[in-house]
Amino acid sequence: MIKKRFIAGVLLVLAAFPVFAQNAGTDPVTTRVNVQADSAREADIIDGEWVAVGINRPYSIQKDAGLPFEGRPSYRFELKTDDNSLQGYEEGSTKGRAELCYCYATADDYKNLPPGTYATDQVLKLVYNRGKGQCPQGSKWAYRFSVFIPSSLPEEVNTIFAQWHGMPSRTLVQDPSGKVMQLTPQQFVALSDSMIFEKDLGHEKIAVINKNGKQSFKAGKKNGWKVEQGGYPPLAFGFSDGMFYIKANSDSRWMTDKTDRTLASPGKVGIMQSVSSAYKTSTIAYKMPFAAFPKDTWVTFDVAIDWSVYGGANNKVEKPGMLDVVMHYQKDKKPVNDHIVNNQKILIGRNDENGYYFKFGIYRVGSNTAPVVYNLADFSQKER
Repeated sequence: MIKKRFIAGVLLVLAAFPVFAQNAGTDPVTTRVNVQADSAREADIIDGEWVAVGINRPYSIQKDAGLPFEGRPSYRFELKTDDNSLQGYEEGSTKGRAELCYCYATADDYKNLPPGTYATDQVLKLVYNRGKGQCPQGSKWAYRFSVFIPSSLPEEVNTIFAQWHGMPSRTLVQDPSGKVMQLTPQQFVALSDSMIFEKDLGHEKIAVINKNGKQSFKAGKKNGWKVEQGGYPPLAFGFSDGMFYIKANSDSRWMTDKTDRTLASPGKVGIMQSVSSAYKTSTIAYKMPFAAFPKDTWVTFDVAIDWSVYGGANNKVEKPGMLDVVMHYQKDKKPVNDHIVNNQKILIGRNDENGYYFKFGIYRVGSNTAPVVYNLADFSQKER
């Protein structure tokens, strides 16, 4: 009797703890890398090509042998209701992230560079510029990736599952008078000695001494300086407003205006229709009702992009880009090849000299807290 009570008690205690591995054969990815400010260690690199970014929970990113793609484990992503850990685009809003990033640098990328380069790049938040995965402005690339959306995914999700991100130059600054300047790395480091930048805004730098006598710094009042921080992803695939959508964004302004919230809504804007401001254009390249998106099957996207060309300080688009997307999947055991974006001329990119890089996973936005689970696999990129 005592033995039975003991076993029952153990089972009751175990039941109080969450079980994170949702599928047989899942293996949590437990490392995270700040690709802008840190290099990746060997232990951080996943399958020789990825590093993980975002919230770190045992369930948030897993290698999933239970749902393979062409014989190899896929990547399972999950955010629960309480996993929005970041401030959103709008003040007071939240967002959540669990993604794999294709662009990062390692210690080997710094071996033949002058001493102090890595420390400077950390201040500039440009460490990833030294590594792999970038696609320069104006270049032409072919990409492929696959997604498995379960039928259990709620329609009210607001999530990006694949995005191409800009690589803003942190040496581009604006002083309190409104003058925009491209600093040298050394000039920016000197500027950082006198102020702290939080997101794109400069603040007074206040020294703080803790109880152990160690000095650190905190941000004080805003001082009127700004730093280039980037903006919306130039290309995103996701779900919002009860739609699957593909959205292309363009920003021709050299120094991004973060107050300009020009962004096309899939629920309001038609296919190949845009919303624009003086410098920004946002285009819904394609959309379909969430209910019509293929579920419980692998969907592969072949994407061809000609990135737009921008004119730097002249704040102009010098040459538009092009977007082509083919969507492949099985329906009733028959292959479907749907050419959903057909070599469309489009504004796509940012006025950043360093170009773009790819991430996939979950990027849940707009304070949306609907639980999200899906799998991704099979990424490749090559210059055309």
